Amino acid sequence: MNQLNLDSLASYLQSVKKIANIRLGAYKDAREVELAAEDINVYPNLDSLKEPVNVAIMEDFDKQRRLLGKKAVIEGRVLWEHTAAGEASRLGHGPKFFITPEKLKKMLGEGGKSFNSTLKPLELGRRHLFQLLYEIRNLAWELGINPFEVLSRQRMLVVVSEESGPNIIKTVKNDMYRLIPPEGLWFMVQPAFLGLSRQDGFWQFDPASPKHLHNHGFIIMQKTMDRQIFYQNEGGESSYFSQSAFLEELESYHDMVSYNIEDLDYLTGALDLDSIGLAMLLGEKGYGMMMEVIPNNPERPIKGGLCAHDPIIKKDVMIESFRLKGYKPIDIRYLNKNFNHYLDPAAVLKTINKKGLYMPPVVKDGYIYFQPVQGDVNFITKTLFFTRKNAKPINSLKSELDILSALEAMERQDKQPGFIKFVEGLTR
Repeated sequence: MNQLNLDSLASYLQSVKKIANIRLGAYKDAREVELAAEDINVYPNLDSLKEPVNVAIMEDFDKQRRLLGKKAVIEGRVLWEHTAAGEASRLGHGPKFFITPEKLKKMLGEGGKSFNSTLKPLELGRRHLFQLLYEIRNLAWELGINPFEVLSRQRMLVVVSEESGPNIIKTVKNDMYRLIPPEGLWFMVQPAFLGLSRQDGFWQFDPASPKHLHNHGFIIMQKTMDRQIFYQNEGGESSYFSQSAFLEELESYHDMVSYNIEDLDYLTGALDLDSIGLAMLLGEKGYGMMMEVIPNNPERPIKGGLCAHDPIIKKDVMIESFRLKGYKPIDIRYLNKNFNHYLDPAAVLKTINKKGLYMPPVVKDGYIYFQPVQGDVNFITKTLFFTRKNAKPINSLKSELDILSALEAMERQDKQPGFIKFVEGLTR
């Protein structure tokens, strides 16, 4: 792993420049780096990898484990992280958060297909957040507890981009403040950075380059920096956590669950009590992370993180696709679902702040950018890879091929008993 100074954004950028000059000093320009990227980023033990040996199979129902999950949720011991910084670049329709059923229907029609059911005109991101609140409310009802008390204990962290952040923050505040107090609704803005070019023999940030995000691995490193997490009062005034204050705040949470808003199964199953219960058990055994893996779809295999066993370091690992030189999607049996649990999140983030993540360089628009991945946390903390007894392939909104699935998921969501009434009660 590269050593990074993660005290602040400024120290991170200084580290980025230093890493570029150490690792890419032999390349005269971005074009040479682009041509050599597969070799630069290749996983060092790639030729030794074998099938994973310690993937746990989580049964579909375990009463005791589920009770632990319910208890953690009711007591407010889970921090819910929602990554809403992504742009629908492959769909060409701006932030995924604001994609509506109407937009999806129009895109489907352009491909010669149709979807005739009437759907609630709710954007994808709002559907994502409402679903979690709806299921927590139902859990409180099931247990005979006042749902407003339970919901007021919840804490959410919503990660947004600089470009769409203000609109998302405004929307989330309007939707959530009736149930979650302002000090319990946290935000973080993922910045975009200039690219690096070779200048006077050194890699330097180039003012002429376009700004790009540094991938989802940067998000978890950013959380460990000073004054990155904030909440807003009803008047819009922001209060920022210092580095030490945020890590101290995390001490009261037993699990930080990281969700991606493009997961379509989530729209009818946001509250995964089985995995939360498992997290409660593993946290007591020294685990820092749980990663869900699922089988690749043999009929439509996709690239993604590969779960494999590395006999050289004697552990199962998750390796990002751009480090898999020569691998094809069909070669990847177990994929990372991008659904991660961080157990004892304060301890995990302290480790991340100290060790950092691997920094893979990529070339975009003729400039160098770094693309660390969140899954690489598995290399620096004790990690359990788990799958389900009846695991299904990824079902998420990635491209035009997923539009019909997205509309069908929204339809199932709208048909849940009382869901639309619940949403209307928050949005009047």
